[in-house]
Amino acid sequence: MFVRDIINSLGPLAVTAVATGAATLVGPIIPAAEAEPCPDTELVFARGTGEPPGLGPTGQAFLNALTTRIGTGPAVYAVDYPASDQWDTGVDGIRDAGAHVVSRATTCPSTKMVLGGYSQGAAVMGFVTSAQVPDGVDPATVPKPLDPEVADHVAAVVLFAMPNERAMNFLNEPTIVIGPLYQTKTLPVCAAEDAVCSDGMNFAAHDSYADEDPTMVQQGADFAARQLQGRVG
Repeated sequence: MFVRDIINSLGPLAVTAVATGAATLVGPIIPAAEAEPCPDTELVFARGTGEPPGLGPTGQAFLNALTTRIGTGPAVYAVDYPASDQWDTGVDGIRDAGAHVVSRATTCPSTKMVLGGYSQGAAVMGFVTSAQVPDGVDPATVPKPLDPEVADHVAAVVLFAMPNERAMNFLNEPTIVIGPLYQTKTLPVCAAEDAVCSDGMNFAAHDSYADEDPTMVQQGADFAARQLQGRVG
């Protein structure tokens, strides 16, 4: 988990690393007649450090709660990135999430997306919504910010235990700044005294979102449901 990254002073997030290149995998072309229809809603979620591929426990709990509130299960996209303990491949998550969001907005303009993440995944998604590359980071080494038009297709952004300035400074990383087009759509959810996202020092609180304190997930689901229904506040 992210807490162990802090305790062990693990390596920095790859937003400051120089890209070494990536192979592009091209799948089989699906005929238009066989392509799946565009979903009404979709959850795009990035799991936390060390969690197995998929949504992770917090992401799954959030999906379950959101489904209950909107009455139907949204389509789901689990951000494809290693979520390693070293935080040296986080840029892969930023790139993958951003590319998927752009693709969905382009091919399915009526789909309303909910973006979410937990811990390192929340940092990844926070950077996805940033309006500019952080100061001190070479723009050539990281994905460029999303086009402003993409924000129209995002209904809500829910960030569980997003590392705060103190945590990012500890890792010698830039502070996460949510872009202005996403600020009113974004809800940071932080458990009381969580050492990663609050001023507290309770490391156990960081692991409480999925099971021990379900009110955190419920708070995020309530917000996302309101945003999807066009009701703010």
